[in-house]
Amino acid sequence: MRILMFGRGVIATVYGRMLDEAGHDVEFYVRPGRAEEYGDEVRLDWIDGRRKPFGRRRQETFRTSLRETLDAVDGFELIVLSVGHHRLAEAAAFLAPRIGEASVLVFGNVWKEPLDAVAPLPADQVVFGFPQAGGGFGEDGVLQVASLPSVVVGTDGASASMREAAVVAALRETGLSVRREPDMRGWLWLHFVADAGMFAQALRSGSLARMIGDRQAFRTAFATARALLPILEARGVDLGRHRSATLPFRFPGPMAAASAWVTKLVPMAGRSLAAHTDPRAAEALAVLADTRLEARRLGVPIPRLEP
Repeated sequence: MRILMFGRGVIATVYGRMLDEAGHDVEFYVRPGRAEEYGDEVRLDWIDGRRKPFGRRRQETFRTSLRETLDAVDGFELIVLSVGHHRLAEAAAFLAPRIGEASVLVFGNVWKEPLDAVAPLPADQVVFGFPQAGGGFGEDGVLQVASLPSVVVGTDGASASMREAAVVAALRETGLSVRREPDMRGWLWLHFVADAGMFAQALRSGSLARMIGDRQAFRTAFATARALLPILEARGVDLGRHRSATLPFRFPGPMAAASAWVTKLVPMAGRSLAAHTDPRAAEALAVLADTRLEARRLGVPIPRLEP
């Protein structure tokens, strides 16, 4: 399959590497001028969770094919769009006239109605998913990243099942397991408020990195996210369909203890937090701001999240 990764950020790079290894023809779209800045390779220090319970560390150099132009006739079959939710509308508007017949995997946070968030992309060409990886580029340019053995994929009701099946097949060819989520809309919004809880605590702690091993920080983050669940209920989300995903919020004490232990002692768990040393990163602040705006619109009190 001919695949375009939109950007060369953390998620695009690590999943682009997996798809490349699986034999797909993978290219990366970057803004004009970035190809020379980035060069044609990226160094990875990667804890790959696909084949061992606690992951396998890989230190390698990945040669990337970068392009600064994109046209509808370029013949891509799949475009993976993974950007911060605050950049999603801009990216979708850029891609819409350029995707041709490609499916678009929207791979990250969404807070609006999913198809509205990526308009004007054609609804029947869009599949929604979520990565299970995290990390960041160090000052030396090395991508420090960890990836879990699975990803989440669902579809909005308007999405074509054949496109979803092709996306799932491509991901499974990399050795990833794919969990199908029938209520992807609700799952995405639940993940969003979970992020809001974490980002709010990162501001208190000084960064996500400083939360590693901190039981009280995780407990407060989970309690903050729990207080945001009424926003989702007001939006029509049936939380009963997401019992496993809401465990940290229903049992913040035990889940906080487990999270502190795991992030401190299991490198794969701590790696994705360790790279996040700036609590005021653009996406983090945008998540908090948009959560507050929606709570106010719906009249839901959120004292834990007020600045």
